Amino acid sequence: MDSELSSQPEVWARASRQARSEARALLPADGRKIAVVGCGTSWFMAQSYAFLRETAGRGVTDAFAASEAFVDRGYDAVIAITRSGTTTEVVDLLRRLQGTVPTVALVGDTGSPATELADAVVGLPYADEKSVVQTRFATAALVYLQTALGIAVDAAITDAAAAVTEPVAPELVDAEQFTFLGRGWTVGLAHEAALKMREASQSWTESYPAMEYRHGPISIAAPNRVTWLFGDEPQGLSSDMAGTGGLYIHRDTAPLAELVRAQKVALERARARGLDPDQPRNLSRSVILDA
Repeated sequence: MDSELSSQPEVWARASRQARSEARALLPADGRKIAVVGCGTSWFMAQSYAFLRETAGRGVTDAFAASEAFVDRGYDAVIAITRSGTTTEVVDLLRRLQGTVPTVALVGDTGSPATELADAVVGLPYADEKSVVQTRFATAALVYLQTALGIAVDAAITDAAAAVTEPVAPELVDAEQFTFLGRGWTVGLAHEAALKMREASQSWTESYPAMEYRHGPISIAAPNRVTWLFGDEPQGLSSDMAGTGGLYIHRDTAPLAELVRAQKVALERARARGLDPDQPRNLSRSVILDA
């Protein structure tokens, strides 16, 4: 996990270059109504991309967990994000859509079943990983998709290069609880940061849209607990947080770089607790269900 999360700035730059050279030919055209699906981390990246694509005026874009995907709604195409290309729910969905709805797979393992089932494949083998806890594949896939939308990623790459070298503050290693917040496309990043913390370090972690935080969840904010916002800050949130005694983090840096910082915190918390983030409890690299 350490080497894979630290390699993200380089991997993002490569994914962005790849998108500029091929994305127009592989991804659904502007104006197409599409669904984006994935499981776990990939689902959260789907959420971020769906928000970015639709708000950019490129067409109706919905995000679903692959197991709960309502794809019989007249979609012009379906994009599946899958690191392993073997996850049962994604493979089953791609198989079901064959010959009916055009599909695109963004995949790390380019020799996996997903590549044989999809109509088009975006291969990101250099972003594939050995660790069960995903870091660079998911963010590389999102960078690819952002670049395809014409969104500049240079600032994110620069900020991430700084993030991977920064030490983790002791109060973050020792904190009792984390809540991650996002707005718009960064809600998906907040959910992903929380998942990383749970997977790697078995930490008590929650995530919400930032404007929803004060509708109940702020009640758990307290000393030795962390609230971490990615992206734009809602008016009044910082002053409300000051009254809780909890640690509030909001930096004026690229949200993807903030996700890298959260990944580093998860890694250091795992190390402090004697846990192996590459082999988390009860998890495997790909969920393959019995037939």
